[in-house]
Amino acid sequence: MMEGQFRPGTKPMTPPFSPVLLLGLALRPVRPAVLQPLFDAMLRLVRSRHPDILERLEAYGDRIVCIDPVDLPFALLLEPNPEQPRLTVRRFVDADEVHATIRGPLETLIALAEGKVDGDALFFSRQLVVEGDTEVVVALRNAIDGAGIDLVADLASALGPLANPAQRAATGMLEMLSSLRGSVETVRQALIAPAMQNATARDARLAELEDEVKALRKAARRGIGR
Repeated sequence: MMEGQFRPGTKPMTPPFSPVLLLGLALRPVRPAVLQPLFDAMLRLVRSRHPDILERLEAYGDRIVCIDPVDLPFALLLEPNPEQPRLTVRRFVDADEVHATIRGPLETLIALAEGKVDGDALFFSRQLVVEGDTEVVVALRNAIDGAGIDLVADLASALGPLANPAQRAATGMLEMLSSLRGSVETVRQALIAPAMQNATARDARLAELEDEVKALRKAARRGIGR
């Protein structure tokens, strides 16, 4: 959880050290109002290309779902009313405002939206946290399953004749980020390895000292009992 941001619910999740987390740090000074037009456009695009998603959520149109990417300094509030859906960017979210929360790293949430991963497996492996009204979360998952969402293709389609080159460029950038994620993890391991070794050595020494204290106490009790 990024410092200074209130998250709904009581289950904390540590964001993975990744390029997205670094991007999130860079976005911290940015006001949600600056990002809102981008998400308004995304919602309009998804609504036009996949209208069946909102139609399937008609029974839950009055429910608010918090989509919480833990490696970014903001959350999204989804109001799936088919007549007037909203996707609002928020810096702070009160737990009482939402009916359900889906929390996880951005990459995981995107893969879930595109149907590339098993939501149950993510939940049981704690890569995804679901809180609140699970019924609306299951309905949302069922609505997007099989919808054929491809966020890169969907966003590129808005560029008309430039859609194909834009999609290729975006795909290349995502591949580069995937490769960079491995490099970032290597750097993280290199940075924390000495600290981990010191911690292991310290824990081992503490265990030795505890054993010595126990032995001294046992010897003292024997001396008193004589």
